[in-house]
Amino acid sequence: MTTTTGTSSATGATGAGRTRVEGRDKVTGAARYAGEIPFARLAHGWLVLSTIARGRVTAVADEPVLAMPGVLAVLHHGNAPRVDADYVGMLGRPNPVVGLFQHDRVPFSGWPVALVVAETPEQAREAAQALVVGYEEEPHDVAFHAGRDDAYRPETSPMVQADAGKGDVRAQLDGAAFVVDARYTTPEEHHCSMEPHAATARWDDGRLDIIDSNQGSGWVAGEIAQLFSLDRDSVRVRSEHIGGAFGSKGLSAHQVAAVMATTVLDRPVRVVMTRRQMFSLVGYRSPTAQRVRIAADADGRLRAFDHEALNLTSTVHEFVETSAVLGRVLYDAEAHRTRHRVVRLDVPTPTWMRAPGEAPGSFAIESALDELAEKCGMDPIALRARNEPATGPVSGLPFSSRNVLACFEEGARRFGWADRDPRPGLRREGRWLLGTGTAAASYPSGVGRSTAAVTAEADGTFTVRINASDIGTGARTAMTLVAADALQVNPDLVRTRIGDSDLGHAMIAGGSTGTRSWGWAVRLAAADLRERLALGGGIPPEGITARSDTADAIEALPQQERHSFGAQFAEAAVDVTTGEVRVRRLLGIFAAGAIVNPLTARSQLTGGMTWGLSMALHEEAVRDAATGGHVNADLAGYHVASHADVPLVEADWVDDPVPGDPVGIKGVGEIGIVGVAAAIANAVWHATGVRHRELPIRPDRVLRAAGETPGA
Repeated sequence: MTTTTGTSSATGATGAGRTRVEGRDKVTGAARYAGEIPFARLAHGWLVLSTIARGRVTAVADEPVLAMPGVLAVLHHGNAPRVDADYVGMLGRPNPVVGLFQHDRVPFSGWPVALVVAETPEQAREAAQALVVGYEEEPHDVAFHAGRDDAYRPETSPMVQADAGKGDVRAQLDGAAFVVDARYTTPEEHHCSMEPHAATARWDDGRLDIIDSNQGSGWVAGEIAQLFSLDRDSVRVRSEHIGGAFGSKGLSAHQVAAVMATTVLDRPVRVVMTRRQMFSLVGYRSPTAQRVRIAADADGRLRAFDHEALNLTSTVHEFVETSAVLGRVLYDAEAHRTRHRVVRLDVPTPTWMRAPGEAPGSFAIESALDELAEKCGMDPIALRARNEPATGPVSGLPFSSRNVLACFEEGARRFGWADRDPRPGLRREGRWLLGTGTAAASYPSGVGRSTAAVTAEADGTFTVRINASDIGTGARTAMTLVAADALQVNPDLVRTRIGDSDLGHAMIAGGSTGTRSWGWAVRLAAADLRERLALGGGIPPEGITARSDTADAIEALPQQERHSFGAQFAEAAVDVTTGEVRVRRLLGIFAAGAIVNPLTARSQLTGGMTWGLSMALHEEAVRDAATGGHVNADLAGYHVASHADVPLVEADWVDDPVPGDPVGIKGVGEIGIVGVAAAIANAVWHATGVRHRELPIRPDRVLRAAGETPGA
């Protein structure tokens, strides 16, 4: 196994695999999640969602429901507390779905129209199902496809510019020896975190206290304060244990509903979403329609790179699935153009989902690169090596480090790539055709301002306080190891407190920025404390605390392209009689800076790769054009990879030092999914000689494509 330079330490804390510090609590049930913590006089809220896709609410027949056993209140647009949903939060203006029950308009199927609160969840559910809501229905449009004439250039994305480019694409396409011009589509996909979205709200001595499952308790506290026009210090949000998030757990309807209900009833109220409600209310990955045009000289050098990506959004809030950003990092060309376009439909608003943009974008780009390699008669890895850029293809900035070719070299060696016959359709075992494929991966390595406090206790232990969110990544353990390293003590002497907005400002768990951002703050505070201890004379009973704030350090970072990189390899078997695709092997090799905890890092990478397999072969949310609602809004109809679908999945990394970087950590939470679907699709082509440009690669699509392809 390879290791990353700079991960080992004097104490051996970082760089050595360590089980989660809260692992025993989680497997024994001692760890309490947001929907499990008991409160005296706890009431339960149940959301009622619209059954039409567009129109207005004409009546809410709440009187019969209020007479049902245990029912305490029915909140709707006619009686709910007023909120201000026009504020500008950390990520811009909020999704209007959090402006709960403020008007009678219904912009999509599944829009919240009421909240029933009762003594027990069973009573709340029964009453919610009995509530009769009247509607005035209007015609709706949920049809997403390429070529819509109402697609437009987005202007409000807080994440990335819509268009970027240089050179004359048309001229370079016309003068090239080889051209690929292909269209790729990916479907609507959902997060499906194991723990549903849940929040309990209560007023405690004049202060709003919320127990919630989220990706940033400080973030949610700030949004709630603005929404309800409260002083920020009067809101506390706690989120100690989180059962998955993947981009979906920010501010949503359930927290707002719980706050409204506790304000009206003056008692704790818990709102937990059902799986079906999560399909409507917490966001999803938008379907995409992408066109990739790439052209190369006879020697395989790119002359033109053109990628246009279309996604949908709701009529009430704009979200951009930034599928075209990956090419701005991976490949250069004389003419380089990337564009995003959006169409507004009567659907819920999409949101960030693991590797937003890069996951669907890599399917299109890395499939197109494979098609170009076939046309050029080149090995796919050799083509990528020939087009390795020295600086950012669009930005022109230097890379902090870029070791993608080292990933391909190590991956090819371990996967046995040199023995591959590039011709498709030659390997066969009985009814199974076998093929192999590869793809590149990249994901940004961002950082956000964070504060931390580290205390030397009188008993010789140390307490770390940082408002990190452990959404299953092992953040609590990683911060323990970082602190132990900086203090040069055994990790068993360090206790770490996270997930509480009272702990101060910290970056959210998102965009693979968490460990880098929090680790930097913890390291600074711990190093300061160690220096003070070395100069001082003993620890008083109240302890000694050192604090840090990374704002100035982040501001001082030089302008660079900062990314993790990787190479994905897949072996697929295709049943020629049924069209079934089975992935036999997955290997991912990554360059992700300093690896704090190899045990949890590998878990994150293999988890992302498994999701990539699921994306390639299974996941597809289907929307009914007649009703505007989902056909398969549950885990029976929305298929995800099960244990039987997951083959041998291996993840490892190469040395990836980051010269001059004060942290050296890049992040591994999202890069694992990037490129996997393309590697599998490329392997299916190698097995069958048929290209699949539409995900998922279902058996019916395999058989239909084979029937439509001469010689397949």
